[in-house]
Amino acid sequence: MKNMQAFFGILLLLLSFNSSAQTQWDIEGTILNEYDLVTGVSIPWEILWGPDDMIWCTTRPGDVLRINPETGSYNTILELNVFGGNGAEPGLLGMVLHPDWDNTQKVYLVYCHGSSWSNAEERLSVFDWNGTSLVNEEVLLTVDAGGIHNGSRLLILPDNTLLMTTGDIGDGGDSSQDLDHLNGKTLRLNLDGSIPADNPFGPNSYVYSWGHRNSQGLCLGPGGIIYSSEHGQSNWDEFNIIEAGRNYGWPEVEGPCNGNEQWFCDEYNVKEPLRAWAPCIAVNGIEYYNHQAIPAWNNCVLLSVLGGLGGQYERLSILHLSEDGQEVVSEDQYFSEFNQRIRDIAVNPNTGAIYLAFNGPQYPGYGPNIIKEFRPDDYDSVDDICEGHIDVKLYPVPAKDNLNIDVSDELIGGSYIVVDYHGKTVIEGSVNNSTHRLDVNNLARGSYYILLQNKDTKITRTFTLN
Repeated sequence: MKNMQAFFGILLLLLSFNSSAQTQWDIEGTILNEYDLVTGVSIPWEILWGPDDMIWCTTRPGDVLRINPETGSYNTILELNVFGGNGAEPGLLGMVLHPDWDNTQKVYLVYCHGSSWSNAEERLSVFDWNGTSLVNEEVLLTVDAGGIHNGSRLLILPDNTLLMTTGDIGDGGDSSQDLDHLNGKTLRLNLDGSIPADNPFGPNSYVYSWGHRNSQGLCLGPGGIIYSSEHGQSNWDEFNIIEAGRNYGWPEVEGPCNGNEQWFCDEYNVKEPLRAWAPCIAVNGIEYYNHQAIPAWNNCVLLSVLGGLGGQYERLSILHLSEDGQEVVSEDQYFSEFNQRIRDIAVNPNTGAIYLAFNGPQYPGYGPNIIKEFRPDDYDSVDDICEGHIDVKLYPVPAKDNLNIDVSDELIGGSYIVVDYHGKTVIEGSVNNSTHRLDVNNLARGSYYILLQNKDTKITRTFTLN
C-alpha cells in the first residue's frame, strides 16, 4: 500500500467559492473536490447512477430516494413497509433499473418483509416508475430472510438476465451447500422473474453459483466479467469472479483453499477468490471504474469497506486489475480519515465523479449518514442560484455568530430544521423569503446540517461552527 501522505497527497485545503467550504484530495495528480451531497439520510444502502442522470438510493428503513446530483435536492419516491429496517442488517437492500429505460421504466428492489422472524421473507419485486413514484409492485421471487446475512445486491447482465445475491441468513452455511435452497447463492432470473433455460443447474433452478456466506457487492468488469465481494466469518473476506455453476466453498472453505480445506476444493471445484483479507474488513458495494477523469483508477474495481464490527479498516479500496481482469495486481486505500463505514459507490459516467454512501462510525450504521461526492476538478463548476434550480447557499462557513441562508424560490413557503451530528434538532423554522439570517451564537461549536423541505422536495447542507 502506498504511503498515505507522500503518494495520496491528501490536501485538507479550505477554499472559498460562493462562500462555501471545500476540501480537496489529490489522487496521483488528479484533484477531487469533496461535497456533502445529502446528509441525515438513514442508512443509505444502495446508490446508483440512473439513466435519467439522477442518483437513485435505497435506505435500509425502507425509502427509495431520487437525488439530483447537481444540487443534492431529493424526493422520496417509495416508502416500503419493511421488516427489520431499523435493526442491524435486514430491511430494504439492493436495487437496479431496467436496462431499456427509454421503453421500460421498471425498478427492481430487494427487501425483507414479515411480522416476525418465523414468517420473514426476502422479496425480489419490480415496480413501475410513473415519473413521480414507484407503483404497481409485482413480487418476482421470495427467499428466506433472517436477522443477519440477507445479501443482497442486484446486477443486470449484458444478456438481460438478472443476478441476485442471497446470504445464508446466519444458518452457518447449511443452506449454502444445498442446491435445493435459495439462500447462500447467486441467483439468475429473466427480467420477468422466470428461470433462464440455460441456467447451470437446469431450467427449474434459479441457482447460478453456490457456497456463498453473504455477498453484498456485484459489478461487471472488462469483457463482462462478474465480480463479487463477500463477507467472511472472522477471517477471509473475499473478492471473487462469479462463474456459472461454480461452488465458492462456504462453510467448508473460507478464503483461499488451504490445509484441511483442500479436499473439499478439489471435490467440488471450488473457485478461489482473486483477493482475500484477514482479519475481515467487511467488504461491501463495488463498482468498476474506467473513466478518463481519474486516470489512476482506470481498469480498477472500487471497493467500499465498512470496517467490521470493531471499525479501524473503513476505507475505499482501489483494486488494480490485470489487463484481462483476471487478477488483482495491487490495492490502494483512500478516505480512511473519515472513520466512517462506506456502504456503496456510484460513478457519474459523464464527469467521472464518484459518490460514496457513508453509514456512520459504528455498526450497524448509525449517523451521521452522508452521501458525499468527489468531483474531478476539471469537471467542476459552481453556478449561482437561478430560476427553476433548487439550491441553497450557506455563508460564512465556518460560521461563528450568524449563518446566512440563501434559497431558490422553489423552497419559499417550506420549512427548515438544523440538526446536530447526534441527530438532535436544535433550531427549526419557516422559509418565508429567499434570504434568512440564523442566530447560531448559542449553539455548541461543532458540525451541523440544515434540512429544508417544501412539499415533497428536500435538500440538505452541512456547516460547522467555530
